[in-house]
Amino acid sequence: MKTAVFRRKLLNGLGGPWPSPCELRPKRVGKPIRKKGYTISKWSYFVEPAERVSAFLLVPDGIDSKHPVPAITVWHQHNGEYHIGKSEPAGLTGNRMHHTGAALAREGYVVLCTDALCFEERQDPTGRLVGVDYERFEFLRYVVAGKSLAWKNIFDMKRAVDFLVSRPEVKKDQIGCYGHSMGATHTWLIGPWEKRIRCLVGNCCLPTYAGIHREHMLHCFPNFIPGLYQYGDTYDIAALIAPRPLLLNFGELDKGSPVDEVRKGIKVITSVYKTKHATGNFSFYVEKGAEHVLSQKMWRRTLDWFNRHLRY
Repeated sequence: MKTAVFRRKLLNGLGGPWPSPCELRPKRVGKPIRKKGYTISKWSYFVEPAERVSAFLLVPDGIDSKHPVPAITVWHQHNGEYHIGKSEPAGLTGNRMHHTGAALAREGYVVLCTDALCFEERQDPTGRLVGVDYERFEFLRYVVAGKSLAWKNIFDMKRAVDFLVSRPEVKKDQIGCYGHSMGATHTWLIGPWEKRIRCLVGNCCLPTYAGIHREHMLHCFPNFIPGLYQYGDTYDIAALIAPRPLLLNFGELDKGSPVDEVRKGIKVITSVYKTKHATGNFSFYVEKGAEHVLSQKMWRRTLDWFNRHLRY
């Protein structure tokens, strides 16, 4: 199928075009948190006219409007930990392996960490539904409205980029994004629709529909786009990011992304980058014996990728 046709089918499956963005009206919340080498401040802004969300902004020491630097949006993992969200990559709680936003701030990048719908500060405001029940509710609420949870996630991520590029400390043409697990899904979901993101890294998540069906996997709701499988698979979505720089890391033994399906997807993505004369802008790494982790080598490759494609 031609790229333009698949792109239209994908947009239809997601739920159609996104609405014009409302004003952000950002507000700083509470006092900044000083860390070694950077400061964390909490902000809120509107993603939709009646919906304000919170995010952590991490700014390295010495960075301001007179000394702007590249910035990276970090999408958090799922892991069934609905109570965590943005606080884990910001380095405030959770698994130290995934304190990636804090690590990037120490490397000199401005970083934004936000909550996906259903996580941390975006759980059921009524308190009636908890955890996966609220996520299922939101998924189905969007389905009956002719959309998908992925549509909402993408729109919210676009608003996160809106906020990030509004910051005076940020070089607006040098924006990257990173995500692990569900955060990696969010990375290849947002990539085709947000050209302001110059460089992308997804760690340990490319669950194909073929693999999900074969292995009977219950995966994150954002992976499921109604009607899409008749036209393509998840790697076809990732391929739409071409020719912009994209790095994908995988664990050979990751049960959530079977390695045979990963290798099939890599071939498709590589082929698309080749047709765009951008083979050097796609890279992948499959770590032998690794499971669903962010290994030291995966992280080194991530930092190298950002340093190569965002700092110029």
